[in-house]
Amino acid sequence: MPFSPDDLATIDTPAVLIDLDIARRNIERFQHYADSHGLRVRPHIKTHKLPAIAEIQLAAGAVGITCQKVSEAEAMVAGSDAITDVLITYNILGTEKLNRLKALAQKVRLSVVADSKRVADGLSATFGDQTSLLPVLVECDTGANRCGVQSPEAAEALATYIDASPGLVFGGLMTYPPLGGESVVETFMTQAKALIEARGIAVPVITSGGTPSMMQAADAPVTTEYRPGTYVYNDGSLVARGVCGWDDCALTVLATVVSVPTPNRAIIDAGSKTLTSDLLGLTGYGHVLGRDDIAIDQLSEEHGRLISSGAIGLAVGDRVRIVPNHACVVTNMVDTVLVAGDGLSAPTSWPIVARGKIV
Repeated sequence: MPFSPDDLATIDTPAVLIDLDIARRNIERFQHYADSHGLRVRPHIKTHKLPAIAEIQLAAGAVGITCQKVSEAEAMVAGSDAITDVLITYNILGTEKLNRLKALAQKVRLSVVADSKRVADGLSATFGDQTSLLPVLVECDTGANRCGVQSPEAAEALATYIDASPGLVFGGLMTYPPLGGESVVETFMTQAKALIEARGIAVPVITSGGTPSMMQAADAPVTTEYRPGTYVYNDGSLVARGVCGWDDCALTVLATVVSVPTPNRAIIDAGSKTLTSDLLGLTGYGHVLGRDDIAIDQLSEEHGRLISSGAIGLAVGDRVRIVPNHACVVTNMVDTVLVAGDGLSAPTSWPIVARGKIV
């Protein structure tokens, strides 16, 4: 085991633990699937925010990384010479962000998205004096009801507008679909691609994403690229959806029992500031490994409440390992994680380089 019993008994808690052997296995599993279906992989780093893990993903065959915010991309690029290709899947507005985006484009091959002329105009005003054109993908709403143009015709119109804008070039189509939305992606993107190509404009990339549906990505063959994020660690929400098992969860929270006030109730030193209050449709705030009889039914900021229908069988000072509901949020709430495995001789503390990069 990457974390020995001695490690688990002595690590200061609460602590976020990363099993690099499991993470590497998760990375290679999807990369193999993508390679076998002719899909490029561009993982979203929001889950780990670690240049070192991005390097493992790139070494496995990823073509680049996906980031959500400019500051996140800046931190990742500064943290690794191996990161040379970045897609930011967010509408970028505001002079300060756009100027930083312009500086970032001098360091890596950069592409961004837009779902309105307003966003495209800001990008064009910023990049209009550059010798290299900025690729801008049109974000499409294929059922997640978040950002994105609402029809293939709207995608065609915005693609045409982008391609005629100074400093920009149309870079393709992007979507984040709902779970099981491959058929809608196929229909929407096929129609949009045909309309855009009829204008004489190439559609070099059609990128989709989402870990819950990643092993069905090839069911939308129009897609050329996929952007899984949570797959690198997995979490309780993905186990509940049947995407993975508990043995596939690379991120766990180690916590100490600090109180056992009744025979069927125990309190741990990990609350909402560690485990996150996200439920994602689940009952309870995480899964205690090896103890299916225990539920984490309540969190305060620094306490988690564990309950059992019978005797809980825990004492003050005992340790438990928890798979959180949502790994991505946990990553962004701690300064460091403890990593083990993958050839490391002992658990090692890694700073979360892109933690808190939300602008």
